[in-house]
Amino acid sequence: MFTSRKRWFVMSVDQHSGPFEERLSAALHDTGDTFEADRSALTDGGRARGRRMRVRRRAAVLGGAAGIALVGVGGALLLPGGSGGGEGGRTSAASGAEVTAGAQDTPAPVSGEELLRTLKELLPDGKVSGEQGRGTDSPLGPLAQVVYDDGEGPAAVVVGLQRVEPGSSRAREATRCPDKALTPHDSCATSTLADGSKLMMFKGYEYPDRRVDTRMWNAVLVTPQGQLVGVGEWNAAAEKDEPVSRPAPPLSASQLKGIATAPQWRAAVDAIPEPVDASAPPPRTDGPAIRERLAGLVPDRLDVVSKGAQGGEYAYLVVDDGEGRSFVQVNVQYGRSDLPGAIHGPPEKLEDGTLVATHQGPGEKGAAGVVMWTVDTLRTDGMRVVVSAFNSGAQHEDATREVPALTMEELRTIALSRWWNDLK
Repeated sequence: MFTSRKRWFVMSVDQHSGPFEERLSAALHDTGDTFEADRSALTDGGRARGRRMRVRRRAAVLGGAAGIALVGVGGALLLPGGSGGGEGGRTSAASGAEVTAGAQDTPAPVSGEELLRTLKELLPDGKVSGEQGRGTDSPLGPLAQVVYDDGEGPAAVVVGLQRVEPGSSRAREATRCPDKALTPHDSCATSTLADGSKLMMFKGYEYPDRRVDTRMWNAVLVTPQGQLVGVGEWNAAAEKDEPVSRPAPPLSASQLKGIATAPQWRAAVDAIPEPVDASAPPPRTDGPAIRERLAGLVPDRLDVVSKGAQGGEYAYLVVDDGEGRSFVQVNVQYGRSDLPGAIHGPPEKLEDGTLVATHQGPGEKGAAGVVMWTVDTLRTDGMRVVVSAFNSGAQHEDATREVPALTMEELRTIALSRWWNDLK
């Protein structure tokens, strides 16, 4: 149920199926892989927001939480979703996109073939195969993906491009390192370049529980003009379902940075059509507010060991009752009343019309012995509050106690609290 996707590469790539580039899309954004909340809830919520904003969503996080978008928001790669496949068409050079007459100074589209050529030119010497590309006029968003082999083994390399609103929360989240409690990784750092661009460099894993040692490294660049470039690489010919072919991905940190900061990509981003309505309404609340509200609702018998938040809907706590740590998370969503099946399980209907569903089952990260207890609520005004607790201090770590530190009744009390109404 609760999966924090994140938004560029890291968030929850392992929780998704489908073509590699599709999952990239979710990760780059979401990161989101990324919180472990109800996956369908997150998807539905995204659709609702998309309908309200009428904005083309091209985000794909190269690695997980949220499809795969490059690691950005919560460690997700911002790459476009959809199936891969090379595409022909117009071949305006990414390095010098021409202005189309009468198109209000809009650069001509850059084809998938041209994006692939740019990527191959930027890669060190080696063998390239498995080419897939989409141009800037593709409704699925621009993408260049290859299998690169420097003689040490084949490796998937992907570049995704996106336009974001300068200075927006989405722009900031794209280069914010993910929370290690949600997205295990070896290293992550964000720096500011001379031109004011933000660059995040991330080294992590395709599977949070390390059941397969597929490594995932990426770089995410966001310029002051809102040009977003995500580059991801793996130590296998694909992010999933291919054996590990080498100890580590082929590109060094400096090489990965060099590709991400290449000016050709920025020109290509400028050729992405403007969305129908680029103005998005401000979030109803934010992660820190949700985090503090959750901390105020847990029983006094519990000590809060750590806490965190991602995006504008998700927060978590790690609590301890003296018998071991327990991970607790909450997802607060709005505008869910127009979605059929917005709540899962056979719900109970309260006198005020609120729907309540409960679930007890295994965790979703593959860690040994982990169970997940959830109370899912939907109010009549469309606000959904989902609270889950685990018998481990992190979803990707093996169980440290028999059951979560909170009972189902306590989770129900938290989810139904009227305190959440005050956040609107």
